Amino acid sequence: MATMLDGESYLGRVLIRPLSKSGGVTLFLWPLRCLNGNVGGPTFGVDTKGEEILRFDMHGPRGHWHKGYDKLGIGGSEQHFPEALTDTESQIAWSLTQLRENGRQLLTDLGYLDEAGSLDQNLVNTAAEDVIIHLEKEGDVRSKAIDQGLIEA
Repeated sequence: MATMLDGESYLGRVLIRPLSKSGGVTLFLWPLRCLNGNVGGPTFGVDTKGEEILRFDMHGPRGHWHKGYDKLGIGGSEQHFPEALTDTESQIAWSLTQLRENGRQLLTDLGYLDEAGSLDQNLVNTAAEDVIIHLEKEGDVRSKAIDQGLIEA
């Protein structure tokens, strides 16, 4: 699973799901990741062998995603969501669609050919569904974070 950064807070139970039959490629989800800048939202990503390949930070207007997170560094990997995606829900939907429809290509583009070939579409689809179910089960962790002063409303 991805490294938690010093000074950040994480609320809710972590979800981890395999994306390959070998278990070598996995999806992780933090229901709420509170960044140092008092913003936050769900974060999920794709790991292989302890290396974070993709990360989707659905933080509303400040949301973004990373292509090659560990390989290229935070700044070198950051991508913008399409302009119309300014709310967390639309960012989640878009991000899960990217994983389902373009996961193999994203990994291939980053040079993870074996990992791209090992992605199991049934496991990817199940993991994407599990993200939505898990977020619903975790409930309103955002309000808890606001009440605790971890993020601003």
